[in-house]
Order: sequence, then C-alpha cells, then structure tokens
Amino acid sequence: MSDLVSQRRLAAAVLGCGMNRVWISPEKLSEVQNAMSREDIRNLIDEGAISFHQKKGISRGRARARIAKRAYGHCKGPGRRGGAKNARTPSKIQWIKKIRAQRKELRVQREAGSIMSSEYRRLYRRAAGGQFRNVAHLKAQIAIVASRRD
Repeated sequence: MSDLVSQRRLAAAVLGCGMNRVWISPEKLSEVQNAMSREDIRNLIDEGAISFHQKKGISRGRARARIAKRAYGHCKGPGRRGGAKNARTPSKIQWIKKIRAQRKELRVQREAGSIMSSEYRRLYRRAAGGQFRNVAHLKAQIAIVASRRD
C-alpha cells in the first residue's frame, strides 16, 4: 500500500476532522495518490473516494432508561443517595415552598371572604411563626376561626 500521509493530512484539513478519521476508498487509491492539491482532494471528496468516519459518541440510551425509571420513583433508594437529607432538599427551600403555599391560600381565603382582614393578618403572622404544618392544617384552622365568628 502506498504512502498517503500528505493526502490524508490535506483531506483532514478540508473535512475539518483529525487524520485518523479520514477514510480513503481502497478502489480509488491510485486517484488519491495522484491528488496533490486541496482542489484535487475536494473533487475526490465529492466523488466519494475520500470521506470521514463519524465520531464515536457515548450512548444516552441507558441514561434515558434510568431517568424514565426515576420519573416513577425507582432507582432512588437509600443506596443511591449521597449526602444528608438537607443536602438533597435544603430545609430553607422546603420552608420557602411551604410558606408560599400557605400565604397564597390565605390570600385566596381573604379575597373569597372566608376570613376578615384582621383574621388574615393574625393567621399570616402565625404561619410566619411556623405554626401550621401545611396548607391542609392551615385550612383546618381557618375553618375553626370561621366557625367561631358565626
């Protein structure tokens, strides 16, 4: 087999890839050997005598399968977890989600007329103090406040 280093180097430059990815057709070796300029190499690329191998990538198939399983709760056991509970979902983020939901519920109840403005303010301060576990607990307290008023 003839030495095609310069042709391979030119082809790599024209194709915009590495020399190892350049493929030269075994049937057209003599034509490739005679090619001396970039123009000759371009013509051979158009003819199909020279092309390049696709880069080898890393398959995402297994990752997609794992992500799909995690979407419905699998592959999330204690053995997979790194870091403390607070590292995975910080307590501050948990608090923010909880208090925003409670404050939104309080606004909805005030606008609906279920609670008066003074009751809203009192419950708002109690929520800020962390007195309610969740929105359901808050609603139960609102029901108690409303029943006292009636």
